[in-house]
Amino acid sequence: MSWLFGINKGPTGEGAGSPLPLPPAAEGRGDRGAGDRPAPKDKWSNFDPTGLERAAKAARELEHSRHAKEALGLAQMQEQTLQLEQQAKLKEYEAAVEQLKSEQVRVQAEERRKTLSEETRQHQARAQYQDKLARQRYEDQLRQQQLLNEENLRKQEESVQKQEAIRRATVEREMELRHKNELLRVEAEARARAQAERENADIIREQIRLKAAEHRQTVLETLRTAGALLGEGFHAFVTDWDKVTATVAGLTLLAAGVYSAKNATAVAGRYVEARLGRPSLVRETSRISVLEALRHPLQVGRRLLSQPQDALEGVVLSPALEERVRDIAIATRNARRNGSVYRNVLMHGPPGTGKTLFAKKLALHSGMDYAIMTGGDVAPMGREGVTAVHKVFDWASTSRRGLLLFVDEADAFLRKRATEKISEDLRAALNAFLHRTGQHSSKFMLVLASNQPEQFDWAINDRIDEMVGFGLPRREERERLVRMYFDKYVLKPATEGKQRLKLAQFDYGKKCSEVAQLTEGMSGREISQLAVAWQVSWGRPAGPPGGRCSCLPVPWPKCQAPERGPRPRAQLPVPRTSPPAGGVLGGAQGRRHRGLHGWGGSRDRMNL
Repeated sequence: MSWLFGINKGPTGEGAGSPLPLPPAAEGRGDRGAGDRPAPKDKWSNFDPTGLERAAKAARELEHSRHAKEALGLAQMQEQTLQLEQQAKLKEYEAAVEQLKSEQVRVQAEERRKTLSEETRQHQARAQYQDKLARQRYEDQLRQQQLLNEENLRKQEESVQKQEAIRRATVEREMELRHKNELLRVEAEARARAQAERENADIIREQIRLKAAEHRQTVLETLRTAGALLGEGFHAFVTDWDKVTATVAGLTLLAAGVYSAKNATAVAGRYVEARLGRPSLVRETSRISVLEALRHPLQVGRRLLSQPQDALEGVVLSPALEERVRDIAIATRNARRNGSVYRNVLMHGPPGTGKTLFAKKLALHSGMDYAIMTGGDVAPMGREGVTAVHKVFDWASTSRRGLLLFVDEADAFLRKRATEKISEDLRAALNAFLHRTGQHSSKFMLVLASNQPEQFDWAINDRIDEMVGFGLPRREERERLVRMYFDKYVLKPATEGKQRLKLAQFDYGKKCSEVAQLTEGMSGREISQLAVAWQVSWGRPAGPPGGRCSCLPVPWPKCQAPERGPRPRAQLPVPRTSPPAGGVLGGAQGRRHRGLHGWGGSRDRMNL
């Protein structure tokens, strides 16, 4: 049972532990024997077997005990536990070895990746350096070619100037010689004529004398004959009272006819002007006149047969504003159908936001005629302004389809009479306007547009039924406007014109979104002008023949203009404007002008 205490298990056992230390010799016994006998010479001389005896005794007691089997099982379980712990440690060691190997593989892969990245970076740097050298060589070649072209052009200009100087000197010499010859010829002719006149002076005087005598005799005979005829006629007329009476009656009837024809012509002219003619204040109208029908019968017939259009066709507004103006269009159309009175509308907001365009579309949608007048035309007319205002409303009342009278910049003559300093003529025109618009009419509809509605007279505000505010377009509306005008002025002319152009393939929607983001603070009219500038930019010589246009992604037409250098990016031209005198604009307008027109530099294009 010695294995139970971990003694003598053998050096090769898995659970073998370190052997028990031998008990030391008693100190007293060593001390006592130190003086009696010499120290022992081997290691077993001081061994005390009492401990082994006690262990053997305990083993025998345990062997004869009833718990011997339990102790044996417990010892076996301890041995198995030790073996499992050794196996777990072995597996942990193997896992650590595998992890170390995977870590070495990862480190090697990372080193390889860093090496490849460094090689790639070096290759890119080398390629960029070579590309830079190639561009420099190309630019040097272009510069040399440009210098050579300039030198050739200078030589050609000098040659042309020399030839022009030689030609001018030759022409001047020829003119001088011709002038001298002309002077000599005139002098010779004058001398010959003077000599001939001196030689024929007597004959000429005799001829003049004979002609004068003959003319005198002829005049005297004519006067005698005319006097005799008039005297006989007047004597016969005076002696015959019937002729005198008929003559007086004829003159009286002639005077009465002339006076009546004059007055009738004036009345007919005023009637025709009121019914058919266009008043002087109306700048534009869709109403068809007799002269227009005679001049353009096909266009007039097409307009008469045209169907009503959508009130918002081609008009880009915010959703809330679209809903409101559509309600106004529906109400106007129903009023015309039912024959009821029209409601007057005031549209206010910044210029170029679609007020005039919506007024035209509203008239066409409701089947009415439209007429456009400007408030600034009333003041220069002076005293004639009152008559002109009455003529406009008389002309509007004669429309069979109903007339939409659009007054643009209405605040120019409809100002406040109490606070504004206006002339008497303008005040009289305002009073005439108020008199003609005092009640709603079923003949015409009044639509006013103004950038400053707070300047209207209080009586004008009383005549307004609807007020609609037109603001600057937001980003969504600007993107719709850019897409619409890009399709109208760029895509359609390029694909549907007589000379079709091939468009480059790129994302038009993304480009329009970028342009809409750059045009913050711009109105619809300014965006349309920008699109017109894109269309006009097709003719700019900005690239070699057969290349790409620098303004639009279309093939460059055949052009012999000299090359000004490569333009790798597409550019859209922007109409260049100057900053206002006395400072720089502030707010959204200033940011828009500084961003698009590049004040302070030579930039006149908008890079996209």
